[in-house]
Amino acid sequence: MTTTERTEFDADAARVILRKACEVADVDPDGIDMLRFGDHAVFRVDGGRIVSRVGRSPDRLASVQREVAVAGWLAAEGYPAARLVTVAEQPVVVQGHPVTFWEGLADGDTYASTSEMGVLLRRLHELKSPPFLLPPLRPFDRVAQRLRHAAISDATRAYLRSLADDLAAEYDRLRFALPVGHLHGDYNVGNALRDAAGRPKIIDLDGFVTGPREWDLTQTAMYYDSFGWHTEAEYADFVAGYGFDVREWSGYAVLRSIRELLMITWLSQNAGANPRAAEEVEKRVESLRLGGSRRDWAPF
Repeated sequence: MTTTERTEFDADAARVILRKACEVADVDPDGIDMLRFGDHAVFRVDGGRIVSRVGRSPDRLASVQREVAVAGWLAAEGYPAARLVTVAEQPVVVQGHPVTFWEGLADGDTYASTSEMGVLLRRLHELKSPPFLLPPLRPFDRVAQRLRHAAISDATRAYLRSLADDLAAEYDRLRFALPVGHLHGDYNVGNALRDAAGRPKIIDLDGFVTGPREWDLTQTAMYYDSFGWHTEAEYADFVAGYGFDVREWSGYAVLRSIRELLMITWLSQNAGANPRAAEEVEKRVESLRLGGSRRDWAPF
């Protein structure tokens, strides 16, 4: 279902789009509360009972349509993941932006344990492939677009473009240890939340692709060894839950570097509107240039 007219996308515009989508979907927009702002603006609505995701731009439509299909597949498999609410046909498209409505999981962000994360990911990878085609993993697909529109210095933009080219060449030479199959695509503790009953479920299903399973393991590993966001014991629990330690694979450092690049380019989208994000981008780039520690990278 679509309404027309285009607008610049920022937090205020996202709220306007969401209100229009709520009208179309007959969802109560009471108590709109923004949770985060990145490739999607994510809100709680209807008193927190629903979470809505507003796509940043029309080019998100294909991935959001895939997200809807993935949600249906996982529901049919009985896999613990976010569920769409029963409203109008989803996604609702407003001013070119795809909008989806999901069951709220809990009042706050209550994360799964790393042990549960490992088990959830293993179960996901063990599912039979979905009854529709998933695109192949292309790690650098959004890098150029993000950098083109980011409010960052020319020097920073040039450095990140050059780094992306170098990493793309290294990625093409990798030899993976695990099978190729369906992936969550953005598997980390922020996307493994507990519902109101305390059961862990995965969210953010728009990144599902087909590719090497190592990709889904890398963020938890780097959250431990690069950033210190997981303890040694927490990471050991994740490895035990999944059954494979990606840090022991020879290509891990390349995937870790790609993930760092993606974290920076994702954040660069907000640099123009958020001075704190702009400062964080420059700080992160400086640590890459100098080979410095990532321990002071602030979570966003």
